[in-house]
Amino acid sequence: MSRASLDKDPHDVARMFDAVGKNYDLTNTVLSFGQDALWRKRTRRRLDLAPGDVVLDLAAGTGVSTEQLAESGAWCVACDFSQGMLAAGRDRNLPMVCGDGMQLPFPDNTFDAVTISFGLRNIVDPAAGLREMARVTKPGGKLAVCEFSTPIVPVFSTVYKEYLMRALPAVAKLVSSNAEAYVYLAESIRAWPDQEELAGIIEANGWEGAGWQNLTFGITALHSATKPLA
Repeated sequence: MSRASLDKDPHDVARMFDAVGKNYDLTNTVLSFGQDALWRKRTRRRLDLAPGDVVLDLAAGTGVSTEQLAESGAWCVACDFSQGMLAAGRDRNLPMVCGDGMQLPFPDNTFDAVTISFGLRNIVDPAAGLREMARVTKPGGKLAVCEFSTPIVPVFSTVYKEYLMRALPAVAKLVSSNAEAYVYLAESIRAWPDQEELAGIIEANGWEGAGWQNLTFGITALHSATKPLA
């Protein structure tokens, strides 16, 4: 079983996601009680994309989030380090690239916007990953990070943490192609920084004006920032 650690071996994490690609989208919908679709829409709206924008969707998995972004008319590329995840989304009519968030296979100043949803936790060095995202983004370009966070209602926070560690792995056994991976995911969510701390990390690693919006009582937080003009 893969156990959570913020000192992650990227090869182990990639293999874990290779194993869950088959039922990944279904599992996310079940475990989030359908909130995942709302989170994707809010991410697209926060980026305020326009036709002709060039967008990187990092940790895109099967490309379901990239499809949502492309509804804006922007040209969107899905990038993920798990070949199994990308293969699970091969029927989507999207450009897909296998790449590591620590060494993105794109030139400097390529994208008008970059987004990563529920994937920053899985980069071996999230701060370095943020700097790499800034590298490939044009000056003045936008960042959106949609990630699990810290619920803002105390009683609900307690219930949520119990759900993560007890119910989530049990439900995953019913719908996931690799339920053990969701033990890792639950633990990594609990170990992740809260909203304010993550905003500080974003600000310190190539971005400015970092702020956030809580979604679903803070289960998820949508952080946004821009790349400085100079």
